[in-house]
Amino acid sequence: MSSSVQAVPPRDPVAMTHREVLEAMTGLLAALFTALLSTTIVATALPTIIGDLQGSQTAYAWVITSSLLANAAATPIWGKLADLFNKKQLVQSAIVIFVVGSIIAGFAGNVALLLAARIIQGVGMGGLTALAVAIIGSIVAPRERGRYSGYMGAVMAVSMSGGPILGGVIVDSPLGWRWCFFVCVPLAVIALVLLQRTLRLPTDRKDGVSIDWLGAALLTGGVSVLLIWVSFAGKAGYYAWLSRESAVYVAVGVLLLIATVWVESRAASPIIPLRIVTERTTGLAIIASIAVGVGMFGATTFLGQYFQTARGYSPTLAGVLTIPLVVGMFVASVGSGQLITRRGKWKGYVVAGAALLVAGFGLLSTLDHATSLWLVGGYITVVGLGVGMMMQNLVLAVQNTVSVHDIGAASSSVAFFRTFGGAIGVSVLGSVLATRVSELSAAGFARIGVQTMSSGGSNLDLGALPAPIATIVRASYGDATGRIFLLAAAATAVALIATALLPNRPLRRTIDIDPALDPMQPGAQRANGSPSSGSSAQRDKDREPALLD
Repeated sequence: MSSSVQAVPPRDPVAMTHREVLEAMTGLLAALFTALLSTTIVATALPTIIGDLQGSQTAYAWVITSSLLANAAATPIWGKLADLFNKKQLVQSAIVIFVVGSIIAGFAGNVALLLAARIIQGVGMGGLTALAVAIIGSIVAPRERGRYSGYMGAVMAVSMSGGPILGGVIVDSPLGWRWCFFVCVPLAVIALVLLQRTLRLPTDRKDGVSIDWLGAALLTGGVSVLLIWVSFAGKAGYYAWLSRESAVYVAVGVLLLIATVWVESRAASPIIPLRIVTERTTGLAIIASIAVGVGMFGATTFLGQYFQTARGYSPTLAGVLTIPLVVGMFVASVGSGQLITRRGKWKGYVVAGAALLVAGFGLLSTLDHATSLWLVGGYITVVGLGVGMMMQNLVLAVQNTVSVHDIGAASSSVAFFRTFGGAIGVSVLGSVLATRVSELSAAGFARIGVQTMSSGGSNLDLGALPAPIATIVRASYGDATGRIFLLAAAATAVALIATALLPNRPLRRTIDIDPALDPMQPGAQRANGSPSSGSSAQRDKDREPALLD
């Protein structure tokens, strides 16, 4: 009798049952689905939107970049707010903010107002990103968290699949592109109702916690200056990469980031705690997340543009053609999550995901305006498999190394750097694409004896161009796209190296970390079979199946 009792690991008294976790996640996933769907809807609509608003290739990139930048800047602030206020109310507030931004974007009559609306949307998305992951991390033990992360990945995959298709249908319908923003309003109302009914969390307010507004301002300023620099540099921009203007932008941006580190090292409650981000697992996961963000957000943003501008497909068909990417994400996210929960091993999936990203982007670097769509579908499936294995599992690896009291800060830090990498990727790759399109278009125009002062990437409204000119511009976009995927492959190669160096720590079965094993605590003991308490001994015993599996 006693042996059978000992064979069953003791249940963490703080842990919720599977049913309780699913009930709590219902509203969270609905909110996340609403925000992600509204974001991905815009992907296939962007060429039409920018053409209607008379925008440029730079404006195209900044419609994405502005949202990602606001998302990145807001994520750590939301993480701090979660220590001060009720997480449920914060999630609901984030949804409302996102909806307000969507409504303003729907009524935008110019690119400037659209960019302002996208910033508001990004602030709301930052809240959902930080709070959803932090809430799940505070109610589920890491060993069991794989399958729940898989559910989140599945929701992301469905929203990424349905969004481009729905966006294409809306753009091609009499409703017009503005309804790509308005459609999220009824979905948000449903998410708010579900959150009110299903999410029940205690308010654990910490009176000693404050928000480091100076650090947040310096960080946002430094990142913004560097993004502005990469967005407007190059032959298709306003100044050369090697110029006095570039030197000024880089100097100001770097100085602001150095000031950020100085302020954060002295702040009582830093916006990004240096003691967490300098820990080996978190630090390597952050490096990998930046590289993944560059590759995933930066490169995949331009897939819709490739299908529409280079290949001439409608927004609806462009959305359909991205389905292989999402199928790969769905299969890898759910599959790896279930296997991690069952076997307790996570590193192999993360490293394999990074390898698949390098391979997928390497294959996509061979793209031109005439590449077989079957090949393109196969290539982006590989990318989807890599993304599905990496995104949530990197967060899981970090959460496994920190106390539950630091989960919000740790999770939001990883999310911040991933989104920051995405914003950098969109800006850099957008600038590279515009420059390359300009060069190829100029060469094509010269071959047919056409003299023009405008770059081939200056305006995306190809329907207004004469057929021979439009053909050259389309071919230029198609042939230039391969170069940005080559850069994405280089970025994800960095992620592969970082993930290979991650410590392969077994996933704990308890929600909170044993204080004697917490590497963040000064003087903490490293448990190598000699724990100091019976509680620690039992937890080490619980870990043995994961170590031997």
